[in-house]
Amino acid sequence: MKRSNIIMLIAALLPLGLFFFPLWKITLEAPQYPTPLGMYIHINDFSDVHPHDIKNINLMNHYVGMKYIPEAIPEFKIFPIGIIITTLIGLIIAFKGNYKWFLFWFILMILLSSAGLYDFYLWEHDYGHDLDPKAIMKFTNPDGSVMGFQPPLFGSKDILNFRAHSYPMLGAFFLGFGIAASFIAYLFGKKHNKIPS
Repeated sequence: MKRSNIIMLIAALLPLGLFFFPLWKITLEAPQYPTPLGMYIHINDFSDVHPHDIKNINLMNHYVGMKYIPEAIPEFKIFPIGIIITTLIGLIIAFKGNYKWFLFWFILMILLSSAGLYDFYLWEHDYGHDLDPKAIMKFTNPDGSVMGFQPPLFGSKDILNFRAHSYPMLGAFFLGFGIAASFIAYLFGKKHNKIPS
């Protein structure tokens, strides 16, 4: 088996790390919470960073009219299937395809990952802006518009007296390394193809 195909084989398997490690982490820091509240976003679930964090976040968000963080969303059914299918495609390409197919898988994964990030952004936007008009507490911006509470897609952001952090976790790195490895496999395959036999 060529070196490029072995690298492609590893690339196809790396995204499976999403089934074992969190994809993303959102943390909320505030003076009234000595231990920050946080939640992990997995490929098929939400989970607490500390016991009852999501429950406490939901109770806090209720006062400003934000939706409860659900136990399940449609993406939790779609994303795992997508990873399994793309892994199988990657494995078939690793065993049967040439280096040009490695580039196809790389582009496919970039497109699907970008779509996933955009979906995450839309979810966050809806979560932070579609507020209950009957909320107990209402906040407005200096221009009089209703204040949104959207956490950052990536990085840190101040929301009232909270400091929100949003960063990728180990599962996202497995995915990223898999995508990068497929491009490396393509480069190795292209270089090997140019060497006269």
